[in-house]
Amino acid sequence: MKQSLGAVIFAYPTPIFLIGTYDNDGHPNIAPVSWGGICCAKPPCVTVSLRKATQTFANLIARKVFTISIPSESQLKQVDACGMTSGRSINKFVHARFTQARSQVVYAPYIKECLVIVECKVRHTFELGLHTQFIGEVLDVKADKSVILADGLVDLLRIRPLIFGPDTYEYYGVGKMLGKAFATGKKTRHHHADFP
Repeated sequence: MKQSLGAVIFAYPTPIFLIGTYDNDGHPNIAPVSWGGICCAKPPCVTVSLRKATQTFANLIARKVFTISIPSESQLKQVDACGMTSGRSINKFVHARFTQARSQVVYAPYIKECLVIVECKVRHTFELGLHTQFIGEVLDVKADKSVILADGLVDLLRIRPLIFGPDTYEYYGVGKMLGKAFATGKKTRHHHADFP
């Protein structure tokens, strides 16, 4: 029997994105965001949702560009430290001991130590309530050579990205690869008894 939890925030998994922006004076900021994900294939787009009270919100409204640095499990303490302070009062790159790099594609900073960087321009903004959703068109993705496979794809298990439990406020790592999409299901196509 299932029990109602009410209209609460719930979706698994949610990513941890480190959003890089500059303010009007050119000061860099990074903010961990887990309210986000992929939202379109053509053109490639991602979404992030932010509260108006944040420095990153103000920077996105002003600059209309941002980067996403994908942190690894080994960077957990640094990521959490970035979420405990405001970019208005502290340089989070210095505070978290991350190296700031400047994107050559958009006017926004990213974290040099992160293995994957996504560079975006804001394409749409939607007021949803407490959060505002920003749709970012992906202009380029950069990946460290150490995580790129022979076929040019990125190896998720080499990145070891962080994921977040939005209801429990807990961080998690990814598990093992279980099967290939659009292939694993073929094994049960004609054998209904194989389904649980």
